[in-house]
Amino acid sequence: MFKRLVPHPLLTLLIVVVWILLNGVSWGSALLGLVLGVAIPGITSAYWPDRPRIRSPLMIVEYAAIVLWDIVVANFQVAYLILFRRGDTLRSRFVTVPLDLRTPEAITALAGTITMTPGTVSADLSGDGRALLVHCLETHDPEATVATIKSRYETRLQRIFET
Repeated sequence: MFKRLVPHPLLTLLIVVVWILLNGVSWGSALLGLVLGVAIPGITSAYWPDRPRIRSPLMIVEYAAIVLWDIVVANFQVAYLILFRRGDTLRSRFVTVPLDLRTPEAITALAGTITMTPGTVSADLSGDGRALLVHCLETHDPEATVATIKSRYETRLQRIFET
């Protein structure tokens, strides 16, 4: 009965929390957030034939903390580049990140993380899903950039979604 009412419990929880954060903490906001959190996944569950499996839910907290920290640091780095460097001195380039990830949810989370971090943008995914093209505003060493993405994000996403 519970699985039928709440087919995607994590999505329901996420919708409720985001709704409350956007609208303020009140009983009415919480109640409407709960209604939306139950209704939206219920209505859209037919379009989700395979529910993503979260293998390590506690790793999500660690991953979120690392991503938030990297976003803060990258904001300062990009602000420095904009304020104190001339455009022709930037070493912008595209790098190709070979992927060990296989699940679409994990690849999407990695691409979104890269795009949310200032100074980098996920530009394309290869047709076979085995490489991600990333544009970096400033990189001295493309191989080190790829290694950083793989070690900080991809390995954690593998633990969350795949292992």
